[in-house]
Amino acid sequence: MKYLVYHGSNTIVDAPKILKYKRPLDFGGGLYVTTSEKQARNWAITVAYRNRTSHKCINKYDFDFETAKLELKVICFDIADEAWLDFICANRQGLDVGDYDIVIGPVADDKVYRVVVEYENGDVDKDTALKKLKTETLCDQILFHT
Repeated sequence: MKYLVYHGSNTIVDAPKILKYKRPLDFGGGLYVTTSEKQARNWAITVAYRNRTSHKCINKYDFDFETAKLELKVICFDIADEAWLDFICANRQGLDVGDYDIVIGPVADDKVYRVVVEYENGDVDKDTALKKLKTETLCDQILFHT
C-alpha cells in the first residue's frame, strides 16, 4: 500500500538524501517525512526561519510501506509509550538503538519535547512523563536512515 508522505523544507528536494545531523534528534539522522501535510508545513516554516529565508516548500513523495516492511529493517512505534520514550532518549544521548533502515512513530512537538526534557533531566519520573504524554495528540514522523 502506498502512502503520500511530506517533507517540509526551504527548498525543493527532487532527490532526497540521507543526512547526518550534528545535533541529536528523536530517531537519529536521515530524511524525516510525515503523513501530515500540516506537520510538514510547520517544519517548512521552522527550516525557513532557521536558514533565515522566506522560501518554504512542502515536498511530496509516494512511500510503499508494505514493501519497505518486507525488504528493510523497520521499527514502528504506534504511540508515545515507554518503548518510544526510551528510544528517543537513547537517540538524543547518542546511544546505540539498533541498525534500522526506517523508524516510524510520533513526533515530539514542543509540548512533548518539554515532557521528554523534564524526564531526561530527572525532574519527573518515567510514569509521570508517560501520563503527560498520553494527553497529547501527536503527528507521525518517518525517518529514512537508508
